[in-house]
Amino acid sequence: MDVYTVNPLSDPRWHRLVGEHPKASVFHQCGWVRALLTTYGYEPLALTTSPPDEPLRSGVIFCRVSSWITGSRLVSLPFSDHCDPLVDENAEDVLIGRLLQMSEQQNCKYLEIRPLGSLDEKRVGMTESGTFCFHMLDLRDDLPQIFRRLHKDSIQRKIHRAEREGLVCEVGNSDRLVNEFYRLLIQTRKRHRMLPQPLAWIKNLVAFMGDALQIRVARQSGTPVAAMLSLRHRNTVIYKYGCSDERKHNLGSVPFLFWNLIRESKAQGAEQLDLGRSDWDQPSLILFKDRLGAAKRSLSYLRSKDSSKATRVTALASHIPHAGFSIVPNVILSAAGRLAYRHLG
Repeated sequence: MDVYTVNPLSDPRWHRLVGEHPKASVFHQCGWVRALLTTYGYEPLALTTSPPDEPLRSGVIFCRVSSWITGSRLVSLPFSDHCDPLVDENAEDVLIGRLLQMSEQQNCKYLEIRPLGSLDEKRVGMTESGTFCFHMLDLRDDLPQIFRRLHKDSIQRKIHRAEREGLVCEVGNSDRLVNEFYRLLIQTRKRHRMLPQPLAWIKNLVAFMGDALQIRVARQSGTPVAAMLSLRHRNTVIYKYGCSDERKHNLGSVPFLFWNLIRESKAQGAEQLDLGRSDWDQPSLILFKDRLGAAKRSLSYLRSKDSSKATRVTALASHIPHAGFSIVPNVILSAAGRLAYRHLG
């Protein structure tokens, strides 16, 4: 079976494949891929078994990440919670086999694939490199049923508290909302001693995702107290980033934002809310998503080689357990994030 190379940003067939393939997600969309290229310089490519003069019936998209810190590797796709190969069984072995060859020929440390569905790791010649907890919330029931599934004390009562406190939610993707979101994001990442994503990344997502991206900001008396960024692909809404002012958690601002996201997503015809991956060592985050009524399961990534050293370097670069981290000026944290995230994809 022949294999062909496709540039997903210039070949219109890729856009049509993503719009039609049942395994496609927001992370396959051209807007997400273009933001990766513009922000971090990751050049995207896709392999397919479809000849140039025929519609795409299959495709595996990936980027080469080149770093003197974490090494060079092929990733499908950087900063994406999941990214299924858009293939059937006939093409899967051929395309992944070719990617493994490319990884070897280009002296990459490894090839990584992040499937949401299951892949036979032994059959495709890869090994499990890490597992995460993944949550998906079903939005097909009526709204009162969805609300009843929310945890009574941790979620329902806090939503009612937020409403009594007069919190309001503004939705959009204006520059003002981006800046308010980013200020809260830096505050939250600092609280967890983690570097913030570059502001350029958020702005490029807004520029290239268009109406598929929404920012929600919860306010008390006009002051932002919590915010989140969500994406959409067909009938699925994806919660990607969230942040908040810890001093205002007693107002119920975070459950209030999630309820707003649930209500409006359902009103716009969405059938499921992808709450993304969580590390297993984040029990509080996992419990919060459980209490939203979401179903959870394990999400496994696959790699072609043992890369435990690269994993440790990446984890160290993204999490800085230092007592003085909380007093570092925001401008320095933002600049450090710009330097570090280029190596973390």
